[in-house]
Amino acid sequence: MGASAELETILSLPVEQRLGRLVDFADRLWAADAPDPAVVDATRDALVFLVNQSAGTGQQRVLVGQALGHLGDPRLRRTNHDNYWVDILFDDGTGFQVGRSMVTTDEYRDWFESGGYDDDACWSAEGLAWRASAPHTWIQLANDPEVPHLVVPNQPVVGVTWYEAEAYARSKGARLLTTAERRWVMRGAEKRPYPWGAPFGEGNANTREEALGRPCAIGLYRTDRTPEGVWDLAGNVAEWTADGTDDQRIIHPGSWARPSMASWAKALEMASPDTRSADLGFRICRD
Repeated sequence: MGASAELETILSLPVEQRLGRLVDFADRLWAADAPDPAVVDATRDALVFLVNQSAGTGQQRVLVGQALGHLGDPRLRRTNHDNYWVDILFDDGTGFQVGRSMVTTDEYRDWFESGGYDDDACWSAEGLAWRASAPHTWIQLANDPEVPHLVVPNQPVVGVTWYEAEAYARSKGARLLTTAERRWVMRGAEKRPYPWGAPFGEGNANTREEALGRPCAIGLYRTDRTPEGVWDLAGNVAEWTADGTDDQRIIHPGSWARPSMASWAKALEMASPDTRSADLGFRICRD
């Protein structure tokens, strides 16, 4: 059976029977030398449909998101695309723009491999000093054969220090959010405790209770988004912010590795700016 016919057969199945077979089919397409572009596009569309339907268990959905990431997730944009940014307004009419999603592995890897990481102009003096003494680069860690589930292209980038996050943001003409800005994005004028309101509930965000044990694709938990369309603010991956002290930075701790108590809008923790963690990434904003 040809690939197109096989895909048609899979898509004729009920959704609950389609999940595993479509992921397996997508994985084979990804591994193929020269897959038919039309079949790849149709498979992407079919995976996006499953994401949008929140179909399957959490473990099934994380594999759907991973397969979509490997084939190229059409939902995601780069910083030069208007749809990357979401307008945020304060009560007084002032505001800023924030990334709809956290910075992805694909975005960060492209920046690193295209030479952006080596552009001294993007780094603070403290960041340059850290970079000069760092025992490993992010790319070395990301290429470890033990961590492929942490570096899927459409998942939030993890294992990034505060210095690296700051340099990346500067390279895009952007910056990290302050804690007050991030809290406003998550709460809005309604003062929501979580992006969707209250209570926390079940199945609304990728926290420890979901038992995925890993990050997932951006926007896989469709409830974990604000009315304006900013994704993954309560769970999935914790976020660096711009604020801190001389030797500590503030993070919002909500992530796949933390319980739901770490997810509410006002939660915060301190971490050394040279911290690398499998559940810590960042989001950017611009004035």
